Amino acid sequence: MADLDGIAVTTLAGRTTTFGEWAGTVRLVVNVASRCGLAPQYGQLEELQKRYGKRGFTVLAFPSNQFLQEYRDSEKIAEYCTTTWGVTFPIMAKVRVNGRTAHPLYRELTKTPDTTGQAGRIIWNFEKFLVLPDGTVHRFRPRVLPDDPAIIALIEGAVPR
Repeated sequence: MADLDGIAVTTLAGRTTTFGEWAGTVRLVVNVASRCGLAPQYGQLEELQKRYGKRGFTVLAFPSNQFLQEYRDSEKIAEYCTTTWGVTFPIMAKVRVNGRTAHPLYRELTKTPDTTGQAGRIIWNFEKFLVLPDGTVHRFRPRVLPDDPAIIALIEGAVPR
């Protein structure tokens, strides 16, 4: 897998940086959508952020409209996330997660197989990639909740006590 930290990302507010801005931390990358039935996972993602944020963990949300469930403009996405779920973690600009025009970060992350050994396309909103400080990536499909014991164990094993 390529070096993820050098990949450019843009925040919802339009600031360009790299994935490496959060290097050395545990990063949970999630493709999100405001109008998805799985949107209540935002609440669990925020709980993880509150619980582990000071210990070297962050959620990085990447809105995507590839499944036709995300708002068009950034202001609406930001308003929904903060008003409905109290989101404090970084939200990136809207991206494509599949296909030839997929964001470079997702082109790399989707090479990672899930627990059944399946790599490839994002199947729906709220697919999760847990990137550990050493660069190891773990993939969790959309219906695996953010507070799933497997995710919690990996976070606990990687963040300082």
